[in-house]
Amino acid sequence: MSAPMEDQIPGCAAVARCTSVRIGIAAWLLLIIVAAVAFVFPQSISTETPKPIRRVLLFNDFGYMVSPGIMALDQAIVAELEQSPYQIELYTETLESTLFSDEASQRRIRAWIALKYSDRMPDVIITAGPGSLRFMIESHESFFQGTPIIFCGTTEEMVGQLRLDLHFTGVWGVAEPEKTLLAALKLQPDTKHVVVVGGRNAFDQYLENLARQSFGKYEAKLDFTYLTDLDMPTLLARLRQLPSHTIIYYTSLMEDAAGSHFIDAAQSVPLVAGAANAPIFVVDDVDLGKGTVGGYLISWVKDGQVAAKMAVRVLSGEKPENVPIVRNNNVYMFDWRALRRWGLSEKDLPAGSTVLYRELSIWQRTKSIWISGLLIILGLSALAAYLQFSRKELRLARDAQMQLSGRLIDAQEKERSRLAAELHDDFSQRLALLALGLENASEALPDSPRVAKQQLQELINSAGELGADIHTVSHRLHSATLESLGLEPGVSSLCKEFTDRHGIEIAFSADNIPRIVAPDVALCVFRIVQEALQNLRKHSGAARAEVSLIKSADRIFVSIHDQGKGFDMSDMKAHKGLGVQSMGERARLLSGRFKIHSKPGRGTRVEAAIPLPPTNGENS
Repeated sequence: MSAPMEDQIPGCAAVARCTSVRIGIAAWLLLIIVAAVAFVFPQSISTETPKPIRRVLLFNDFGYMVSPGIMALDQAIVAELEQSPYQIELYTETLESTLFSDEASQRRIRAWIALKYSDRMPDVIITAGPGSLRFMIESHESFFQGTPIIFCGTTEEMVGQLRLDLHFTGVWGVAEPEKTLLAALKLQPDTKHVVVVGGRNAFDQYLENLARQSFGKYEAKLDFTYLTDLDMPTLLARLRQLPSHTIIYYTSLMEDAAGSHFIDAAQSVPLVAGAANAPIFVVDDVDLGKGTVGGYLISWVKDGQVAAKMAVRVLSGEKPENVPIVRNNNVYMFDWRALRRWGLSEKDLPAGSTVLYRELSIWQRTKSIWISGLLIILGLSALAAYLQFSRKELRLARDAQMQLSGRLIDAQEKERSRLAAELHDDFSQRLALLALGLENASEALPDSPRVAKQQLQELINSAGELGADIHTVSHRLHSATLESLGLEPGVSSLCKEFTDRHGIEIAFSADNIPRIVAPDVALCVFRIVQEALQNLRKHSGAARAEVSLIKSADRIFVSIHDQGKGFDMSDMKAHKGLGVQSMGERARLLSGRFKIHSKPGRGTRVEAAIPLPPTNGENS
């Protein structure tokens, strides 16, 4: 037995194994991908079933470029069919009866359509227009035997003597010129002339004849003129010269007397509307919105929707004879812009009228902006009121705090004054009497031992020093100099006492300070200087400082400046002591300003500006 081929050729086994591995890997990857897709889209893979296919033939009289009405019908039909439970295989054919109107051309077109679908029979045929319906009535048994036919876009009168069999059902179009005329007369009651505009096409003539029949009974009251056998330039010239109190009823103008063809709604209607000097009323909805007023109109869109729903019922198994033929439901439709142009009142429209192309009023266009602006204003007003209320509450709280601070400081000053008086009047006198008694006792004991006499002298000295200290404390608590001599002497005395007691030179200066200063102002300035000097002694390390008082305008400016160590202001804000707070509170209570300036190594400056209360006169 011969060896396998891969064993006979060098490397073939390895290639085969490699290929096998690759195929295995590819298979596994494919399985993974399929599983992933099935996991992500489980419903589309496992449960969704394809829709059954149904063939539908749309058979029209004209192409879209010739008839916007046919286009509106077909678009409505297609949109409705897309909602059906079927996958629609759609075909569209046209007789082009406007462009190829001779009998020979029509026979060739019909023969070609019959041959085209001989091996691909549609499940249902929808005709749009009288020509396509007549063709199906005449030849469906020969070419489309057994195929259900749904018709729309035509009237029963246009079919003539032809009869529908059981394979036909659909929607008859019904134009009602009389209702349009009555609506026009209500909008323009002084109308004397009615001009009917149309063309020479078969459909044009059908609508003209229908208008003549409908308007016949009004000819005794109104003057009717039919401009239906003119070329387009002549027609437009006539429309520019119409008499007053005239309305125009436009039927259809797809072909003029000169044989020129027009796209009805897209070409002839705008030309007529642009030339006419009177309001124009029309037959169907595709002629609205191009300068015409409107009327009791055929709605091609609604007819197409009804026809498509009938086709779906037939595709679902119903027989055409069980689907009743219906007549279309016309609607009163008007163009708001044309009503305004011709001065026609909207309140004179028939009940239930639809008004299109309405321009929004300034209020309607800007309503959302006004409402948004009003809401914003209300919100800001509410916020402002709340902030004002909060500000008032804060001011009341600040005033209450200031009153409390003032009462506390006043109580503190009274207590200081009481303690100073008590120390001065009681303790100082008692210590003076004690010192005097000790001195008398020392003199009364001349023969006492020297050591006892020395101790007694030391007690006398201690009593004297204690009395001096009590006097100093009393002065710090309440300056008699300030009270009796005024601000400038009081501060000057304070600086001298500070220098004598602590050995720190204080250079005092004053400029233009009144002899009499309001007691609360004087006490405030005095306490600020006093507290600043105490802080200087404790923290600055300076050997010298400057204190100045200056009166300028209606304020007294006080400054205490040293060249000591200074400090970081952020630390002071974070750890503000009671002394600093007391100085600031005193200044604020008198509506003054208080500020401390300091930098490490650059010294410290304490500044305050205290307003003087108004007086009738000033003693200096």
